[in-house]
Amino acid sequence: MRKIMLVLVVLFMLGGNVSAHAATLELPKPTGRNPVGVTELHLVQHGRPDPWFPTETRQVMASVWYPALPLGRKAPYVAPALAKHYETEPPIGVRTDWGSIRTHAYTNAPALPGRFPVVLYSPGVGNSRTMGTILAEELASRGYAVVTVDHTYETAIAFPGGEVKTDKAFDLPGEDPAEIEKAKQRMMDARENDVRFVLDSLAGLKMLDLSRVGMVGHSGGGITASRVMQVDRRVDAGINMDGWFSFGYNRPELGVDRPFMFMGAASSPQLPPLYGKPRTHLSEPDWQKFWQASTGWLLDLNIPTGRHYTYTDAQWLLPQLGGDHTGFLGTVDPVRAIDAQRAYVTAFFDQHLKGRPQPLLTGPSPRHPDVSFIR
Repeated sequence: MRKIMLVLVVLFMLGGNVSAHAATLELPKPTGRNPVGVTELHLVQHGRPDPWFPTETRQVMASVWYPALPLGRKAPYVAPALAKHYETEPPIGVRTDWGSIRTHAYTNAPALPGRFPVVLYSPGVGNSRTMGTILAEELASRGYAVVTVDHTYETAIAFPGGEVKTDKAFDLPGEDPAEIEKAKQRMMDARENDVRFVLDSLAGLKMLDLSRVGMVGHSGGGITASRVMQVDRRVDAGINMDGWFSFGYNRPELGVDRPFMFMGAASSPQLPPLYGKPRTHLSEPDWQKFWQASTGWLLDLNIPTGRHYTYTDAQWLLPQLGGDHTGFLGTVDPVRAIDAQRAYVTAFFDQHLKGRPQPLLTGPSPRHPDVSFIR
């Protein structure tokens, strides 16, 4: 069986098996004033067959991170059943004690009073929603409700009762390029439908202000954000963190008419550069198409010394293990990279969901020297 992952290795296993350490990893504390709660959602979309197993009904797992009272126990970084699965099938090639890692969020804690703008998060193709935990906690600590979404059968996902569904979406017979393209398109179509279904399912959560909705995603999740914005007016602003439109049919020529931000980095040696050029984005032609077709507020940021996984939790976690992770992360300082990601994403949503103009978005900042403006 052929794996799409072997076509675009960087999407999941860039750099290979990067560690066999058994270290205990820690997450950075969120910087906002609010404690954070988290709860899981198991959502079943009745009437929609699963794209890879049509006899099954499509199911999606998501987590909601929100401002909360600091009550109860801190949530694990991954569910126990998933941590067990990672003992033999580790994420991003890292063997460590995933079950020992704790977040800064309180499991099922009562929400603080009020209703909070919503930010949807979609991970990269083949990645777990877990890889956006640092960003989710930061936004929640600053007054947002963040909904991180897993895309079933792209990666290992723990469901209620301890069932773990694995990455069957990548299994393909043979090496027919046309069939591979069909599978990639089916994957991106499934992601778009997953996010819209999750958004449909949030109406019952009273703490959410669904009149103010943004979306951010890494890699294929960033493209998912643009796709959802093109077809769903409920999403008011979006961010693409180092995603390219060539993975499946993704309509860059349609652009968007609402605020959108690119966050790029230097690419892996296996891929052409993903970061843009002034106004033209010549190094990623489809970014240029999207930019030119869009009529809303636009910004293109770049961390030239970063790499594709700079915009995930891997940027913080892998350096704790020691060794050379430049194939994943580049040479950017991990603390500065995470600080910049949190600052710019928060500023973008503060400006476009909360209506608070942000000087950080107007030009380079000495506080974030690794970030280049390409507006």
